Amino acid sequence: MPPAAREHLLTNATADRYLRTVTDGAARVAARIAGADRPFTGIAPEHLALEVATVDLDRPLGDAAAALDELNDVYLRDAVYFHHPRYLAHLNCPVVIPALLGETVLAAVNSSLDTWDQSAGGTLIEQRLIDWTARRAGLGPLADGVFTSGGSQSNLQALLLAREEALAASGPPRAETLPRLRVLASAAGHFSVQKSAKLLGLAPDAVVTVEVDADRRMRPAALDRAFERCRRDGLTVMAVVATAGTTDFGSIDPLPEIARRCAAAGAWLHVDAAYGCGLLVSRTRRHLLDGIERADSVTVDYHKSFFQPVSSSALLVRDGRALRHATYHADYLNPERTVAERIPNQVNKSLQTTRRFDALKLWMTLRVMGADAIGELFDDVVDRAAAAWSLLSEDPRFEVVTRSQLSTVVFRYLPTGPGRAYADEANLHARAALAASGDAVVAGTTVDGRHFLKFTLLNPETTIDDIAAVVELVAEHADRYVERAIGPIPACTAS
Repeated sequence: MPPAAREHLLTNATADRYLRTVTDGAARVAARIAGADRPFTGIAPEHLALEVATVDLDRPLGDAAAALDELNDVYLRDAVYFHHPRYLAHLNCPVVIPALLGETVLAAVNSSLDTWDQSAGGTLIEQRLIDWTARRAGLGPLADGVFTSGGSQSNLQALLLAREEALAASGPPRAETLPRLRVLASAAGHFSVQKSAKLLGLAPDAVVTVEVDADRRMRPAALDRAFERCRRDGLTVMAVVATAGTTDFGSIDPLPEIARRCAAAGAWLHVDAAYGCGLLVSRTRRHLLDGIERADSVTVDYHKSFFQPVSSSALLVRDGRALRHATYHADYLNPERTVAERIPNQVNKSLQTTRRFDALKLWMTLRVMGADAIGELFDDVVDRAAAAWSLLSEDPRFEVVTRSQLSTVVFRYLPTGPGRAYADEANLHARAALAASGDAVVAGTTVDGRHFLKFTLLNPETTIDDIAAVVELVAEHADRYVERAIGPIPACTAS
């Protein structure tokens, strides 16, 4: 290897270079964050794509400082900064500093959390955090789990376990049983359920949508009807997916009632708590997750409501023996004899082989801040969402959907008079215009076929004044659109 190449390897001889380089990079990011006066620059994809395309990847700059200068132009300058109080779009959170310290450590040491002989203490730390989270969820003494890349992977693995349990219970031949397996899931649930069903080789119509109520929570009576239809048609319900925090509405399905029905039917209950898992550390709202302790599996996304950097997620199971369905033994990695030797190889429980030590970020967060502090941050954003809902529901210019149990607000601007016919277009325009200006970023969704906007609040630094300012910007952009379409809009007065 050429001497110049060796200079870039992190070794005992280059530790000082590593420290200088990373410190310089961190200083530049800190300066960017400190100076960000809006969440986004509003740059168009075609403009930034041109800058990225002009970089010649076959001609290295040879210097970290020069590379950081270039990175400013192709990434840092136009990055979407979730820490900004007027970023109100998706389930992306500002991150806590102890987790960033953990990220720095894990990236440099570069442990792989598949086998003991690659991770040692990392294996034990991850297992301890799984046990801690499972205890918070009340899953019992047999609980186990594993860290994953995110909620979609956790949901996929949960349904894999449910599929294998259902096939084992039905007996051979698998080929005849597989097309008859069904998954019952809320109409407001996450799309990863449908994607997982496809990846698992289930029938195209395997996911049966269960009706929700006005608050976007699964109706237990509708679940009863779905069970009955499957029984009548000779189908096997391999799993019911309940949601503790839907992406759009922050709604939490009635977990105790769903759990009772699953137990009676002998169906696997999976709770997708990717969003709502922050309630596990809330001192005031933990009761909203009552019933989660009866789940067979649970998805948690620490990188949503625990304020962790991506990726940091986990799958928990009430009976750790179910994880055997993800186990394969390779002689070069985790031979079967290591089970008898009681060597803790996390790859035995994971869909991944090589895997980052993402658990370290949560470990550092708990050791520096503690669980109560995380819960206080999450409670803050839930409180702010309630205030935002009140603000919008009292404003005659807006229509608001159900009040979230978590931290989302779904709403839309309603033009008056003949402008009402342009409501969908006006809201779509307002969202795009906001993003283009960079003054704020909001999300969008559809409700009953109509276009709505959405605030997702995960930044405790966002104030009600920030929200009020964004509401006014939405109204201004929507009004301009309607004025161009039909002429000046009459002044809106409260009824």
